[in-house]
Amino acid sequence: MRPDQIERYKRHIFLREIGGPGQTKLRNARVFVAGAGGLGAPVIQYLAACGIGHLTIADMDAVDLSNLQRQIIYRTDDIGEAKVALAKEFVSRLNPDVSVNPIDEPITRNNIHKSIAGHDLVLDGTDNFPTRRLINRACVEAGIPLLSGAISQWEGQVSLFDVKEGTPCFDCLFPNDPAAGIAPNCSEGGVIGALPGIVGTIMALEAIKFLSGAGQCLKGEMLIFDGLWAESRKIRVKRSANCAVCTIVQERAACLA
Repeated sequence: MRPDQIERYKRHIFLREIGGPGQTKLRNARVFVAGAGGLGAPVIQYLAACGIGHLTIADMDAVDLSNLQRQIIYRTDDIGEAKVALAKEFVSRLNPDVSVNPIDEPITRNNIHKSIAGHDLVLDGTDNFPTRRLINRACVEAGIPLLSGAISQWEGQVSLFDVKEGTPCFDCLFPNDPAAGIAPNCSEGGVIGALPGIVGTIMALEAIKFLSGAGQCLKGEMLIFDGLWAESRKIRVKRSANCAVCTIVQERAACLA
């Protein structure tokens, strides 16, 4: 590392769980961030600050006035501008060592595999089940770990899905879309402004731990945070034997055996 990089990251380097080797792993890491909204904003901010080498940021939305209550990397003057372009500018001003690939288009079956290829970790902060299922399936097929976060009203949850390491996938936990009104997104049910910052920062922390090899990640566990009552808890999650997505990995492993 250059002297200025050592100075920038020395608080990480001082940590015995990270040190110079861990910081080098972060510098060499490639991370895909799906969504540059409430969860994506703190994820982008902290991953850029900690020195992740490359970020691919996918989001097709423009900044809206209603976003500014919680999406902290945007400003009033940014209303109407593309989020991914603003996110790239934000990262370049915060840490010019981080390269950014902005994808200003919807995530679809036609582009998801190409978009996530070559990345070490995918972080999903999107706000709808069809997109989450699309990302999950692509990650399972590509063998890329998926760090998923979700928020609604006062509560958030985070889990790391790494099927190659025996964890469940997203579809194991949520095989069916919820009935209307059961799991409203932020535009439908509202959300307290600070909650995405808390949950998104937890996602960034879990990503840093996973990529640097520090501590214990949320593999096979889900962290649930309740902001209204200031409570958090972890639950164990297991792979479903009937999961249509996980069988992809099992069938391929059987073919290679």
